[in-house]
Amino acid sequence: MTDTTQAQEDVRAYYREKAAEAARAEPDVSCCAPDPVRFGPGAYVDIQPGDGTDAALLASLGCGNPTAVAELREGETVLDLGSGAGLDLILSARRVGPDGRVFGLDFLEEMLAVARTNIEDAEIDNIVLLKGNIEQVPLPAGTVDVIISNCVINLSLDKPAVFAEMARVLAPGGRLGISDVVAEDHLTAEDRAERGSRASCVAGALSRAEYLALLAEVGFVDGEVEFTQEAADGMHAAIIRARKPGEDS
Repeated sequence: MTDTTQAQEDVRAYYREKAAEAARAEPDVSCCAPDPVRFGPGAYVDIQPGDGTDAALLASLGCGNPTAVAELREGETVLDLGSGAGLDLILSARRVGPDGRVFGLDFLEEMLAVARTNIEDAEIDNIVLLKGNIEQVPLPAGTVDVIISNCVINLSLDKPAVFAEMARVLAPGGRLGISDVVAEDHLTAEDRAERGSRASCVAGALSRAEYLALLAEVGFVDGEVEFTQEAADGMHAAIIRARKPGEDS
């Protein structure tokens, strides 16, 4: 087995375990740091009762709240890369309203099943769940207005493909509102691996400069990476924003 294949299997095994915990209503701490006060459910202190189901909130594994920075508007179409137990899907669906639509993409059928239950419990009907990989999004070009993601892009073994897919599926003028773990620029790939595994959202993290470079390479503009909280030494939860130029930009 190659190192790449082993890394893929490690990530799949980890998230199958997380899906099983969510299905049993036995949530653990976030994948991104052992601190449930600031990560996972703790990142959603501003949501109101009824915005999302308790089960979806407790099963959150992320490093932020992308729906808080994406500035979603009524009638928009949203894609959540790595939608997990469905909390960000539910929050997004409420914000875009009945005229909007939200796509949730996840690679594990077990996690999609958890999300499906949480969405049904929330009585939301403008969410479409998709099974697939973030490196090959099963949607046509120019389909969505906003892409969100919560601590998932760092897990990918082919990040240039992820960025190319984001640029492809966004409509002109579309935008990104992403939470992810990002490294300080002075840390090498070896430094990052010493601080945590790929499955724990650390070893595969991009640096700030790498993130901005990949955004620019596929045509995004106004890219920014804002560190929010420390996830490990020299590693941070971060908010990433960028937009795809419009037809008259």
